[in-house]
Amino acid sequence: MTSQHKFLTSKSVSVVGVPFNGGQPRTGVEEGPIRLVEFGLLEQFREMGYETEYELNENIADLRPAEDPDTLNLKQPKYVSAVTRVVSQQILKRAQEGKFVLTLGGDHSVALATVSGVFGAYPDACLVWVDAHADINTPASTDSGNIHGCPLSFLTGIADQHPDFDWVQPLLKTNRLVYIGLRDVDEAEKKIIRDAGIKAFSMHHVDKFGIGQVVEMALNHVNPNRDLPIHLSFDVDALDPSVAPSTGTPVRGGLTFREGHYICEAIAETGLLVAADIMEVNPALEDTDSVFQTVQVGCSLARCCLGEALL
Repeated sequence: MTSQHKFLTSKSVSVVGVPFNGGQPRTGVEEGPIRLVEFGLLEQFREMGYETEYELNENIADLRPAEDPDTLNLKQPKYVSAVTRVVSQQILKRAQEGKFVLTLGGDHSVALATVSGVFGAYPDACLVWVDAHADINTPASTDSGNIHGCPLSFLTGIADQHPDFDWVQPLLKTNRLVYIGLRDVDEAEKKIIRDAGIKAFSMHHVDKFGIGQVVEMALNHVNPNRDLPIHLSFDVDALDPSVAPSTGTPVRGGLTFREGHYICEAIAETGLLVAADIMEVNPALEDTDSVFQTVQVGCSLARCCLGEALL
């Protein structure tokens, strides 16, 4: 992969585990990273010829403040801010070293860290966001106050100023963001997406055009000359619950197993992918078979991001 890769300087992958659940109310999602690693993900990468390093971040809960009142409609803002700020520096350092950065979540508020770190190293990058949800609510528009539904509003500068997130720089231009797989979008988010002119492909578009054409159109929008670094952030709830049942906010009618893997394979084939996130695997939900199935899918998606192909 790296011999044809336009940005990575070595065949090294830095795996950053972020065992964090503070962006939403369910426990269990903090167990996602370790379960993916226990399933053999690092060994799988080594078998693919990658030098692999792993940062577990097992002491991340130590960053939880003694008091963390709701502030400007957001829940646990100090905890989310403290964790994502620390992790963003980790990711920035690894990206600057020319390594592929794979972040294992954790809930999707962790994207505050991943996008900040990756775009700090690659200011011209583009972001492909694969998710059932748009995650672009502002503090003013969110009904739940859960920050895992808000990271993109801060990263694009659409959110109002918030005292706990003044460190987050609006590094992500809206024309460098594209969605694939949306199917559960709040009315306020629909307006934000329309008003900002953000390119979004819902499951309707996947049904209409097919996943191959959707990925091509998505890349044509954010990376028309195929010369910019790509960051892929993949929430496993983009997949249909029959494929990845152990996740916190499942929505029927999602991507099939093959559609999800095709996205990762096709983007890896560009030689431009510099970072990927696998988010919202929650081993505390559903039965043992469902957890095994979801963890297995998370690992195979990650391998596809690093160039695994069917032939």
